[in-house]
Amino acid sequence: MNNKHQHNHIEGGFRDKVKARPVTLSLISLFVLSFLLISCRNNLTTNSMNGSSPQIQAKHKGNPKILNTGNVSVFATGLNNPRGLQFGPDGNLYVAEGGVGGTNSTVGTCTQVIPPVGPYTGSLYGSRISKISPSGVRTTYVDSLPSDQTALGEISGVADVAFIHNTLYAILAGAGCSHGVASVPNGVIRINPADSSWTMIADLSSWQQSHPVAQPEEDDFEPDGTWYSMINVRGNLYAVEPNHGEMVRVTPDGQISRVIDISASQGHIVPTVVAYHGNFFVSNLNTFPIVKGSSSIFKVTPSGKIKTWATGFTTVLGILVDQQRRIYVLENTSVSSPGPAPNQGEIIRLDNSGKRTVIASGLNLPTGMTWGPDGNIYVSANGFGAPSGAGEVLKVTLP
Repeated sequence: MNNKHQHNHIEGGFRDKVKARPVTLSLISLFVLSFLLISCRNNLTTNSMNGSSPQIQAKHKGNPKILNTGNVSVFATGLNNPRGLQFGPDGNLYVAEGGVGGTNSTVGTCTQVIPPVGPYTGSLYGSRISKISPSGVRTTYVDSLPSDQTALGEISGVADVAFIHNTLYAILAGAGCSHGVASVPNGVIRINPADSSWTMIADLSSWQQSHPVAQPEEDDFEPDGTWYSMINVRGNLYAVEPNHGEMVRVTPDGQISRVIDISASQGHIVPTVVAYHGNFFVSNLNTFPIVKGSSSIFKVTPSGKIKTWATGFTTVLGILVDQQRRIYVLENTSVSSPGPAPNQGEIIRLDNSGKRTVIASGLNLPTGMTWGPDGNIYVSANGFGAPSGAGEVLKVTLP
């Protein structure tokens, strides 16, 4: 095994230091490779929701209060590697699915991700977007979308969904020639509500290749990117890409522009998810082996200025902000561990004072969350590595 190249996918990755070089690593690949890794942490300054006073810092470092966590129930089943999700204006829940991977190879056609993670294989038809009724019944809304898998079996496909008015958009992470899908790039697609057909509006594979970031991860570079999170803010789409480390804006007519190159100031921290409340709030995963409290939340202004907002979180794959400006943070694995640990996911609420409260715990490999029309939180679970059809959506009833 070549320790110089450990993969980041996620769709994103993690930074480890091997021979003094930062190296990324995939979430699912960790189950196979985590015993090879050497820990490397960033020392980040703790900032509170209202500044960085010693009182708030102390609260951040303490153990959060734990509420009754018997508030989690299964809302829907039958999903394939579920990721981002959002309720539509029709009251149904739309779920992006990584899918089932594929077997097509593009070796010899284009640049490949190097072993042991690459080369990828892919399929034009391996992932989908599911629609789940208010009663929890799943149907396929958009079928035959690209899906890929690494040489180690990690699967990705549709990464997230977002509505602009009544129109659904999705972002692809399981496409592109380097992912085994030569005819479709990673990018943003628009869904036709009349027949659930789709149109590519923004080719993010080509855009990233022509707009490199300041500090790309040399040992594990993804030519087509590995997008993870996308939201609608005032009629434009904002998406985060972990491998390159950036956030972009995509207009409804497909114009792409960079909001911030996060790698330029923060290095390869693997930003994964974004929320918005006056400013953007972006979080990262950090390194493996997992060190509890080693992920952060950053505030990013619309003009692209970044500052550390809060620290002390772990493997963050979801952020929500409520009307009281409290932040809800989804941790994939909330404990120190060689790799992602089953049934260790948590949702933590961060109040304006810096107080932290565990809203739900015991979640199994959660990968995304959204607000429901009932004011509760809905979470994708069994989101990585579960057998086909084993993915779930959980309902978390708030106190």
